[in-house]
Amino acid sequence: MRQLCKGNVAVVKGAILAGCRAYYGYPITPASEIAEAAALCFPQVGGTFIQAESEVSAINMVYGASAAGARVMSASSGPGLSLMQEGMSYLAGAELPCVIVDVMRAGPGLGNIAPEQSDYFAMVKGGGHGNYRNIVLAPASVQEMADFTMLAFDLADRYRNPAVVLADGFVGQMMEPLDLEVREIVLPEKPWAVKGTHETRSNLATSIYLEPDELEDHQRRMEAKYLRAQQAEPRYELCHTDNAEVLLVGYGIVSRVLLSTVAALRKEGVKAGLFRPITLWPYPSKALVEAARKVEKVIVVELSNGQMVEDVRLALDGKVPVEFYGRVGGNVPTVAEIQEQVLERMGAALA
Repeated sequence: MRQLCKGNVAVVKGAILAGCRAYYGYPITPASEIAEAAALCFPQVGGTFIQAESEVSAINMVYGASAAGARVMSASSGPGLSLMQEGMSYLAGAELPCVIVDVMRAGPGLGNIAPEQSDYFAMVKGGGHGNYRNIVLAPASVQEMADFTMLAFDLADRYRNPAVVLADGFVGQMMEPLDLEVREIVLPEKPWAVKGTHETRSNLATSIYLEPDELEDHQRRMEAKYLRAQQAEPRYELCHTDNAEVLLVGYGIVSRVLLSTVAALRKEGVKAGLFRPITLWPYPSKALVEAARKVEKVIVVELSNGQMVEDVRLALDGKVPVEFYGRVGGNVPTVAEIQEQVLERMGAALA
């Protein structure tokens, strides 16, 4: 069924199609429509919606529902996600799957309500304490807001870990056609879920754990599953990378601007290509190295002062020059603006 839909609303529709029946959250611009749509839609399918008194309460409600075996989600933006970080660390430590949607706005602090890509470090590097990872997906369209939410639930259950849908405010607020199909919901068995028996109490993280060898064993098991995810789950998209002399790298709304920039540059005779990471963790480093193997320069474009660019530099390890161009405060660079940057920097490289 095709419909015109806002990105934030598409999240809720994707969650319901994925079998999620529990939403706990607190509204915040530019993510508020997710809570509004969840309040409307979840009760219609026999689900639960609760507007918590705070983001701290919401993430701990998510913890409880996930521990009981439910497919559960929450959503917020930067300031709210900052408050959820400790709860996300506990969810990861207890190996409890859930989906959290972050529709990014400008920061630091309250910043403003304009879209940005300022939460990359917090979500991809794990802003909470301890050794853990979030699985992070970066949609670039309304369709992907729904599709990636469904995928996030599957990955969260597969690895028993929080999965984050990381979208900038533009993707959350834009309206585009959305195609949805009702699919059979096959929920995985969760023998570890808490049912009040002695056997299912031990999977919950306590406030302090005093057996260092057992804790080390637990963290080594978590490390092993993260290594499996790094091998199996990197996702990315390529455009004109076969003969590219300059490779543009960006995610979210920026990747859409870069796609048009590649077309404009090729009309000017510049062989540009696009590498778009879909999973920000696990980052598709091997694919990036291959895509950049023959280029003269890599230019990373973000709506930030430079966050993902660090992972690009780590992946390429000095094999290719990596440069950065960013806009902040809710500004999105135009095709002409990026094209000018590329031509200027490629001219300097060729001189």
